[in-house]
Amino acid sequence: MEKIEAVVDVMTAGHRLGLVVARETGSTTPAAQWRALSVLVNHGPLRLGALADACRVTQPGITRLVRGMTAAGLVEKDPDPSDARAVVIRITDAGRAARIAWIETVREVLAPRFADLTDDEWSAVFTTAALLAERTSDISIGAE
Repeated sequence: MEKIEAVVDVMTAGHRLGLVVARETGSTTPAAQWRALSVLVNHGPLRLGALADACRVTQPGITRLVRGMTAAGLVEKDPDPSDARAVVIRITDAGRAARIAWIETVREVLAPRFADLTDDEWSAVFTTAALLAERTSDISIGAE
């Protein structure tokens, strides 16, 4: 196996972890919603196109997603301070609370699957997480 395949395997496993949580909780919420809320928490208000790019969904897809999240009170549309014709999407307090609750649910579902890891295995997990964060920290989001 080429070394880079291990990174690809980690990415694929991350996707499977999302499926595990969704199936075990019976969640029908699109994963893109959790990505969108996380992007907004981490990067602040964004124009629709930038949010679509960050969430890896199409413009029509993000429009539908934001419409549903707006109706649920998770996000709001505000005038773009740099262009009065455009809007930016901003997470609400309810959106932050929903994201925090989802993260706690993820922790609760995944904890039993990893409860028996050894200290060395946990060290490998921590090292992997730190390396992935470091190697992806240059990703910019927001400018359209």
